[in-house]
Amino acid sequence: MGLPLASARPSPRAPGACPALLFSPLRPFPLLRFPPRRPAASARLRLRLRAASGEGVPGASAGEEVFGARRELTGVQPLVEALPPAARTAAELAVAAAAAAAGYGIGLRAGGGSRAVAVAGAAVLGAASVAGAAAVNSVVPEVAAVGLHNYVAGHDDPTKLDNGEVEAIAKKYGVSTQDAAFKAELCDLYARFIYSVLPPVDEDLKGSEVEAITKFKRALGLDDVDAANMHMEIGRRIYRERLETSDRDADMEQRRAFQKLIYVSNLVFGDASAFLLPWKRLFGVTDSQIDIAMRENAKNLYLSQLKSIGRGLDIGTLIDVRRAQLAYKLSDEIAAEMFREHAKKLVQENISSALDILKSRKPDSLPQAVDGVKSVLKFNSLLTILSKHPQADRFARGLGPVSLGGEYDHDRRADDLKLLYRAYAAEVLSDGIVDDEKLAPLNELRNIFGLGKREAEGILSDVKALIYRRRLAQSFNSELASVPSKAAFLQILCEKLQFDPELASKMHEDIYKQKLQQFVADGELSKEEVEALMAFQVRLCIPQETVDAAHTEICGQLFEKVVKETIVSVDGYDADRREAVRKAAQSLNLKTEAVMAIFSKSVRKLFLNYIQRAKAAGNRIETAKELKKLISFNTVVVSELLADIKGEPSPTAETEPSSATSESEGEDDEYEWESLETLRKTRPDKELKEKLRKSSQKEITLKDDLPLRDRAELYETYLMFCITGETTNVSFGTAISTKKDDSEFLMLKQLGDILGLTRKEAQDVHIKFAEKAFVQQAEVILADGKLTEAKADQLAKIQKQVGLPTEHAQKIIKSITTTKLSSAIEASVARGQIGIQQVRGLKEANFQLDSLIAEPLRESIYRKAVEEIFSSGTGDFDEEEVYVKIPADLIISAEKVKSIVQDIAKVRLENSLVQAIALLRQKKRDDVLSSLNDMLACDAAVPASQSLSWPTPGELDDLYCIYLKSIPKPEKLSRLQYLLGISNEKANQLRDAASEGALPVTTQEEEELAF
Repeated sequence: MGLPLASARPSPRAPGACPALLFSPLRPFPLLRFPPRRPAASARLRLRLRAASGEGVPGASAGEEVFGARRELTGVQPLVEALPPAARTAAELAVAAAAAAAGYGIGLRAGGGSRAVAVAGAAVLGAASVAGAAAVNSVVPEVAAVGLHNYVAGHDDPTKLDNGEVEAIAKKYGVSTQDAAFKAELCDLYARFIYSVLPPVDEDLKGSEVEAITKFKRALGLDDVDAANMHMEIGRRIYRERLETSDRDADMEQRRAFQKLIYVSNLVFGDASAFLLPWKRLFGVTDSQIDIAMRENAKNLYLSQLKSIGRGLDIGTLIDVRRAQLAYKLSDEIAAEMFREHAKKLVQENISSALDILKSRKPDSLPQAVDGVKSVLKFNSLLTILSKHPQADRFARGLGPVSLGGEYDHDRRADDLKLLYRAYAAEVLSDGIVDDEKLAPLNELRNIFGLGKREAEGILSDVKALIYRRRLAQSFNSELASVPSKAAFLQILCEKLQFDPELASKMHEDIYKQKLQQFVADGELSKEEVEALMAFQVRLCIPQETVDAAHTEICGQLFEKVVKETIVSVDGYDADRREAVRKAAQSLNLKTEAVMAIFSKSVRKLFLNYIQRAKAAGNRIETAKELKKLISFNTVVVSELLADIKGEPSPTAETEPSSATSESEGEDDEYEWESLETLRKTRPDKELKEKLRKSSQKEITLKDDLPLRDRAELYETYLMFCITGETTNVSFGTAISTKKDDSEFLMLKQLGDILGLTRKEAQDVHIKFAEKAFVQQAEVILADGKLTEAKADQLAKIQKQVGLPTEHAQKIIKSITTTKLSSAIEASVARGQIGIQQVRGLKEANFQLDSLIAEPLRESIYRKAVEEIFSSGTGDFDEEEVYVKIPADLIISAEKVKSIVQDIAKVRLENSLVQAIALLRQKKRDDVLSSLNDMLACDAAVPASQSLSWPTPGELDDLYCIYLKSIPKPEKLSRLQYLLGISNEKANQLRDAASEGALPVTTQEEEELAF
């Protein structure tokens, strides 16, 4: 704690007090004679050593070590010391009387017998004697103080002083204990005693300081105010020592000494310390700093008390510790935490000891380590019981179970704790029986070690597995072999040990695998070994599927090794290799399915290697060569090896299964593509079969290892190779293609079998290839999109060459022509050369408009048709034509149609009015009527919600009059009146004028004609 002692402030001195309470800390109190700090500590140490050994400095008492040496009397002090108060008073009276008598006689003689002179002489000598007596009396308090000092310094144990003895000394000299000199001595003795009791800075408080200071203060009879002054004086001394030092360490020592002083002083005065000890006012200490001083010193004292608590947990000790906590003013929360830490430390000591024993690997290390764990459990159980005791309030705080979880080094020590937990569990469960009585301490130990539930369960499962395996080994050839029900016996073992039956089954499987690996170490299984494995299977109740899987895994590795050595052999597949494969397949007791699975796995890996090299080839020819190597490898090595494994003769072209033929025939019936020449060549005739005696196997394929797309691509690459042949580069940048015979197509069929392609999938590749070839040539012939008779004959020849059926060729031709036509149509639409009538003609010719014309272009055609209707000048709007027929021909949705019509009508409505006014001004009467009809058509499509506005109403009247003269239908005339905003009154006037032949427009025209 940092205490800002530099902020100490002086205060006025209280009147009447012996040593002042408040003054500048830089001014030493003149009556306090403190010894130097270091010698005081040394003196205290000597006192303790002397008390312990019974030895000391010759002639020096224990008190002299604390309060200083005895003081000697000087001057008249020995006389005062020798006379008691009554004798001293009588002597003073006698001396005064003698002096007066002598003065009277001297004056009488000197004055010649004058009485006045004699009286004057008596008065002078009497006054002198009284002055001497006063001088003697003034020394009495000092003599009393010396006597008090010598008495206390000569006392072996200052704490055993009695208040009556101090009062007796004061009474002896006839002085009061409140006399200034005497009280100053009392304060000096008290301060020296405090200074000697406080331990050096490098030592902690022992706990007896408060009691000793309180006893000594009570013996001296000092009141709390004077005693508090001495505590503050010691604080000032510590402050001065801090100012005088320039060493950082010494400064920290003085701070710690000040903390001890605060703690001891506050305990000595109790609740009164708040106003008796003004730490904050004199030294600028804050409340938090005082709290820290109180807490830290109380913790140190309480920690020393906790050392008396061992693993026995005596109730009396717990009660004493609780009393000490209350006396030290330590809070319950801190005390509880310190007790728990102390308990953890005791547990950790036991655990460390047990771990050291366990790791020593001595013969009896395990039992000793388990004993250490048991002592931990006993201690933890005792803590738990005492925490629930009826009188637990009287005990030290913090009683309860211990847990090491959450400690800063728990993760680092987790492995050691798990090791110890495992050792204890193995020892407790060694008899193979698990019950609640054994599980309870295991759970308690788990909580103590701070292990997770899953961690503990995992350790217990491992321990149970170890014990189960040990019990199984003990009873395998005895009890287990003789009992009629092996499963019941194993079930009982699991129930006693509370071991998971599934884990037991897994252990049985592992045991069987270990035995199998041991037996096949020489590469084969003898009859005796097979019988032994059967005994393991029966006694351990291992299912046949598990046994087969174990044989496939373990024996399969050996068989796979033999197969790999045979396949990659440089010498080829000779008789020795063949015999090794047959022996491995038979002597390892593998089932045919397992043998085939292992062989298939190895072969497919090699197949994939060929495929990877083929894909990495630089060009199509190199890729085809790698695929050809794959086909040869399959025919020469894999097919032969498979026949030997299955115990069948070598496959030939005549020994192919008939089922495959029937399957292909059935598929050929379903997919009639006999016209494809490349597909026909993959089915060899008798002559080619005779030429190629060997046939390839079809059981091991890459169907599940490669996607269909990759397999089809590889097949197509080799198909191209079969058609084009191998190309040889010659000089001058030319190349010569080597002609291939039909045997290449037979190898193509074998490649399809290796790739796992079905008849239909291979057939699709051929179809795709033929269509691709036909499309490439047809696109060149039909580049202009026109199919003439000559072009049709040319395409028929190409169709026959590639072998495409007529319907497929026609689809391709139609697709090409349609695409070309679509491009031409889109260009015509963009130029405005195709309207709705042309579209209907295409539709009648069975053209698919959605494929010929894109939707935006169809919308453009529709927009053009609607604009033509709105600009036709007829004034008619056919909703069925606009909303139904035209959208149906152009394949446009109804929602989009309505949106287009509304957009066009709204714009055309206002434009038609403007156009009609412009034509009116140009006096084009017929064109004005057309514009007005267009306006009515737009209004019929989208009825206007309000009349149209125009700045010159007279021109609107003229438009109405012109339309009136055309003798329109009444409904159209009425709608035009609404659109032009002409009132009924105005309209009636215009109609009356028309009936009389007096329309304004007619008069103007007649005048112009006359002119």
